This record gives sequence, structure tokens and C-alpha cells, in this order.
Amino acid sequence: MKKILFILFVLFFSLVFAVSYARDTKTKVILLITEQNIEGPQRAWWASEIDLSATEATLLKKLLEQGFEVLEPPNLTKIIKQNRAFRIVNLSEEKSIRLGNLSKADHVLLGKAIASSGGNVPQSNMRSCFANITAKLIRVKDGRVIAYLEASGNTAHMDVITGGKEALMNAAEDLATKIIEALKKEGGK
Repeated sequence: MKKILFILFVLFFSLVFAVSYARDTKTKVILLITEQNIEGPQRAWWASEIDLSATEATLLKKLLEQGFEVLEPPNLTKIIKQNRAFRIVNLSEEKSIRLGNLSKADHVLLGKAIASSGGNVPQSNMRSCFANITAKLIRVKDGRVIAYLEASGNTAHMDVITGGKEALMNAAEDLATKIIEALKKEGGK
């Protein structure tokens, strides 16, 4: 009888530990969004020494708030430096999945963000600025695209570069909601 109670005791605590561990494991995501602001070059953190784009910084903040883990450039620098194939702006889906595997990520968000300017706002010195983002959310373990996502944002500003950045951030806010929804549907934290 004591052996049975001991075994039940061990099984119960093993189950509690396993459930607790599963709850604490966060879904890991890599953000690979190329960004082009008005009149600027297309940029990507993995292809140069720049930091996260305005789009990625906004997405990072929203994903962290929801309990996801985002693998940032410092987490991936060693892998990228070891494999020069990752240092191109237009990273292929295949290479992004490979980077996800090497970094032990669960998902990769691969996409493009572009800001453009429109006409002047009537009776003002402000210009209309627009941003569009297209992205794929890819599950790394099988390379399957689990969501195709689009978002847009706009703003008006006297300086088109700042206006473009604000439009990109507004579009990223919209995209973040869609990413979080897709990840939660996928079973992520």
C-alpha cells in the first residue's frame, strides 16, 4: 500500500511539474521585416549593423506585452555572422526557416513594410503619409505558413520622413493584433 501511495505521489508531482513547465514555456518568434521609409533605402537588421526597424520595434513591444518571446538581433548575431547567406536584405522563406531552426524559434514573421507620401493636406503644410505591411507567419518546425497578414497605417505630418515612420508604426500596431491572434490560435502563450 505504501508503494502505491508513493508511486501516486511521484506521478502527481511529475504531472504538476510538467504542466507548470509547459505553461512557463513562451512561444519564440523572430521578426524579419524589411522596411523602406519614404525616400529611403530598404533596410533590414540582419543584413547590416542597424537595430530593429520602427515596424519591428512596435511589433516587439506588443508581442512582449502578450507574453511571447521575441528573439532580438543580439540573440541571433552569432548565427548570422557564421552564415553569410543570412546577410541579404530579401531573405527567402527557406533561409528564414533555417535561421529559425538554428535559433530554436517556434515562428518566423517574414515580411515587407513600405511607407509612401501622398499629397498635401488641404489648407496646411502637412503631407499625407501611408504605410503598408505584408507578412507571412511561418511555423519553423514544419515550414508551414500559418497566416498571410496585411496591415496599413496613415498619418499626416509636416516632415515626410517622420510621417512615414509614424505611418509604419500605425500599420505595425494593426499587424500586431493579427499576429497575436494567429499565434494564440496556433496554441502559443
